[in-house]
Amino acid sequence: MFIVEETIVGTDAVQIPKQRGESLLDAAVRYAEERHWDVFPGTWLEAVDGVHRCSCGDAACPAPGAHPARPDWESEATGSATVARRMWQKRPTASILLPTGLTFDAISVPETAGFLALARMERMELTLGPVTLTPDRRMEFFVLPGAAAKVPDLVRRLGWTLSSLDLTVRGEGEYVAAPPTRFGSRGAVQWACRPTAANRWLPDSEELISPLAYACGRER
Repeated sequence: MFIVEETIVGTDAVQIPKQRGESLLDAAVRYAEERHWDVFPGTWLEAVDGVHRCSCGDAACPAPGAHPARPDWESEATGSATVARRMWQKRPTASILLPTGLTFDAISVPETAGFLALARMERMELTLGPVTLTPDRRMEFFVLPGAAAKVPDLVRRLGWTLSSLDLTVRGEGEYVAAPPTRFGSRGAVQWACRPTAANRWLPDSEELISPLAYACGRER
């Protein structure tokens, strides 16, 4: 089972599993402080006539409350816990976004394929990094940076084309939303595999691509 609820105790323990009911501010600070991930605040949800809408003002926003608030968002990203605290003190309800292509890339697959891949990875005794489960029914597997450039060729070697699979990679210039960010009324981002001391060192995309591609191929 990959979902980890307990905190691993030790000198290098990552305390992130203690997150149930945690504020966005505290979570953002701990991602920067304990995991050394860059973070930046995104949009937030506002109640309009009893309905929660995105602060961007677009009533049809595809990711309400969970996308960058400004076009130069990359300049806002910080790995400083102090700066992160200051940012979320100014806007406590802002979503937590993590830029990819720096300390990690993220392989995104449909939720059903993700759970199938997790079961296969467990049987293969593979070591996973953190994995998020998003309200739009996607799972995002954190891997070492550089996956965006490598995955298309890795998939071809397995006999697939990337365009034939519902598998994408978020790399440089992109981002993922981190728990407990909410997507409008659809719910919050959750951890399917939480950050712990055991998965501080991320796997290479080459280690995970076979079960992920296989699972996506089954979902076609």
